[in-house]
Amino acid sequence: MKRMLSRMLVASGVLLGTCAISVSHAAEANAKPDAAAGEKLYVNGDTSRGVISCASCHGEAGNSIIPINPNLAGQPYEYLVKQLHDFKPKGDQAPVRNGPNGAPSLMAPMAAPLTEEDIRNVALYLSQQKLKEETAATASNEDTMERGLTIWRGGIASRGVPACAGCHSPNGAGIPGKYPRIAGQHPDYIAEQLRLFRSGDRHNSTEMFEIADRMSDRDIAAVADYAAGLR
Repeated sequence: MKRMLSRMLVASGVLLGTCAISVSHAAEANAKPDAAAGEKLYVNGDTSRGVISCASCHGEAGNSIIPINPNLAGQPYEYLVKQLHDFKPKGDQAPVRNGPNGAPSLMAPMAAPLTEEDIRNVALYLSQQKLKEETAATASNEDTMERGLTIWRGGIASRGVPACAGCHSPNGAGIPGKYPRIAGQHPDYIAEQLRLFRSGDRHNSTEMFEIADRMSDRDIAAVADYAAGLR
């Protein structure tokens, strides 16, 4: 009888512990994000947990001066949360956002130590920032401007490529909660992401894979440069 009671108490303890963890995770996911805490983590990181300062790569308040690192200022909160999750491995499964040839993305080790609370806090902070004109990218290749404009506004009908403006809006502002802002983004970064979508190394958007798969390098270079100049 004592043994049975002991086993019941142990089992109850395990169950209660599991419930406590589940409740803890649920509470963390439902907690209201804190922009001030997000700013602190973005600027300083947290060396005790191996969290690197986001500002070291993405610039002050999300305004990147490094062409291959995206501007994050003013991106939709929901989009930022999703992307940070997509950089993190899920148990034994690889992240859905990888680098060229399936290599781990540079963001994978950066996102790995972030908690749900960290992700939401940083995302809220960045979504409230403004893209500064002095760090926003511009279109620079006049030779491809017309082709970029045509693809952005009308797509490539012969290959089933829809107009970029349909989802990312005519001025590249995106649609909050669904599609990112592309205007002012570094063209090198835009082009790299389109190539990663096309190769399947970044497979967190079926729509973008299908679109990029129908685009040539020339198409990608033209629309990436054009989009960077939108405001």
